[in-house]
This record gives sequence, structure tokens and C-alpha cells, in this order.
Amino acid sequence: MIYFVVIPAIALLFSIFNSLTMRVVRNPDAKQIDDSVSILIPMRNEERNVDEVMSSVLATSLLTTREIAVLDDHSSDATAVLLKKYPEVRIISGTELPDGWLGKNFACHQLVARSTGSYLVFVDADVRLTERSVAAAITDMNSYGWDFISPYPRQIALTFFERLIQPLLQWSWLVGVPLRIAEKQKNSSLVLANGQFFIVKRQAYLEVGGHKTIRHEVLEDLELARLLVKQGFKGGIAEGSEVATCRMYRNQGELFAGYTKSLWRAFGSPLGALVASLLLLLSGVLPLLFAVAGYRLAWIGYFLIVLSRYVAGIRTRSTLSTALLHPLAIVVLVYLIARSWYLKLVGQLVWRGRSVA
Repeated sequence: MIYFVVIPAIALLFSIFNSLTMRVVRNPDAKQIDDSVSILIPMRNEERNVDEVMSSVLATSLLTTREIAVLDDHSSDATAVLLKKYPEVRIISGTELPDGWLGKNFACHQLVARSTGSYLVFVDADVRLTERSVAAAITDMNSYGWDFISPYPRQIALTFFERLIQPLLQWSWLVGVPLRIAEKQKNSSLVLANGQFFIVKRQAYLEVGGHKTIRHEVLEDLELARLLVKQGFKGGIAEGSEVATCRMYRNQGELFAGYTKSLWRAFGSPLGALVASLLLLLSGVLPLLFAVAGYRLAWIGYFLIVLSRYVAGIRTRSTLSTALLHPLAIVVLVYLIARSWYLKLVGQLVWRGRSVA
């Protein structure tokens, strides 16, 4: 029974420690960036995002030399037509996907090959940047002596399943790793990153081989960050809710498909996924079940884990309304982990019309 309290207590302590000490990118941090900057956006069937992401990226300021490039990766919707409204943006038509590559990885690879900036700024189409976001992130990255930085956008969640699951993204890294301590360890297994908004010095990117080295990795953001750290470069994640937002999915179907596509890789192996799932259930579901069954000590575990959700949510400005439903969120997440591994093992993982198995 004590485990129902110990693990939630550790999670709460980590969330508090990280909330007080983590790197935070803020708009007022921004200084003029005189080195050249390439903002690179891969797109595949992104017609609903084109206008908003283009407007936000075109509004970025304090960048003396800036280029914006978009790769249209064989979109079958109106993406290409909508992009023609932006003559100041370089539009690149993607070539056929080679064997052994995943789509986003190859899109980013092509974008870098056609860019010239000293800083490479990868931005997903569903991200919205503030005017000073890029300059602020690069300013902070340089002040830390880093070669890359991953400012974590605020995750916008509107539908029920978005509000249930999306807050787990920030919560998971706030309770999983003591971030400032991990920065000093130079251990790639402790590195965190989010490809929604990822900035890296061009020289560092090229020295590690870029996306070509990780061409088959479904979690390309995390693997690129780990690759950089393994080869001696410095960097890490930062809280970026003030400078960027992202709405990844719009409904349950999109959310389930998106998580299913990549969760099999998140824990390294089926055994790793099993251990992670057991820990999630032990700390996030069983305390409430035992509490309802009459074990008073279990209530402490339940409220500690919920409190860790509130701490993480306040720090990252994510949804708080479903924190009390944390056990339900964990049940859904464990289901998605199992579903992801099943489809991976039977070779049926698909994302945006392409196999990722």
C-alpha cells in the first residue's frame, strides 16, 4: 500500500522542482539575431493550418536575415494552392519518399538541403509562434551555451479527449526527469525534445548527420536531440508556452491515430512499455481504486498525483479541468501504448497514408 503514496509523492516533488528551476523562453528575452535564420516547415495535407502558421511565421521579428521555406510533401488537399498566396516564402515540392525513410524526416532533410541559415528552426504546421518567439529562443539558447533548444509549445485542447490526454505530454516530462540536473549529466537517455518547435545550429546539425542519421525514427525530435548530445553538443527542452502554441489533434480519431503511431517507440521495447504501463497504473489508477474500496491511505496517493497534474498544468498553462480524471487518462494512455505495440508487431502502423511499421 505504501507504493501508492511513494510514487505519487516523487512525481509531485519532481513537478515542483522542475516548475521552479526549468528553463523558460519568454518574449522579453528576445534580442536582435544577426546570424542568418532558416524557418523550415514540413507540410502534408495541412490546408487547415496553412494560413495561420504562415501568418505567425511571417510576423516573426528581430531576425536580421531570415528565410522561410515550406516543403509540400505530396499533399492531396489544397495545401499547395493556399501556399501560392505567400510569394515571400520558398515553396519546395517534395520528391518521392526513398526506402528506409519516414515522411517527416525526409521532408526536414530536404528543407535543410535547400536552406542557408546558420540557425535551423523546425516548426510544425499546427504551431503558432509569437512575434519574438524565434529570437527569444535563440537568445536563450546562446546565453546557455547550447547548440539546440526545444521550446515546448502550450498544447491547445478543446474536445474531451484532447483535454483528457494532451496535458499528459507536459506532465510526463515534468514528473519524469529532474531537468536541470539532467542537463549536467550528458546522458542522452535523459534528453527531452519536441519537434513541434526545434532550433539547432546548422553546424551541429550537419556534423551529426542530421535527419539522414535518424531517417527511420518515428520520434525524430527526441532521437535528433539524443544524437546531438551523444556527439558532444549541448541543448535541451525549455518551457515555451508564452512563445508558441500548438493544437495537435482536433478529435478523438486523430488523437488516437497520432499516439498509436509513435507510442511503441517511446519506451524502447515491449518490456520497457510494460514496465512504464505498470508504473502508470500503480501510481495513477490503483490509488483511486483502493481509496474507493475503503483504504484511506490510498486517497493520499490519489490526491498527490492529481496535485502533480495541477502543478504541471499551471507551469505550462495547459488544461487543468481534467486533472481529477487522471486515472481515466492513464487507462486511455495505457490502452494506446498496447494498441501501438500490437499494430507495430503485426505491421499495420499507418500515418497520413504511409506505413510506419
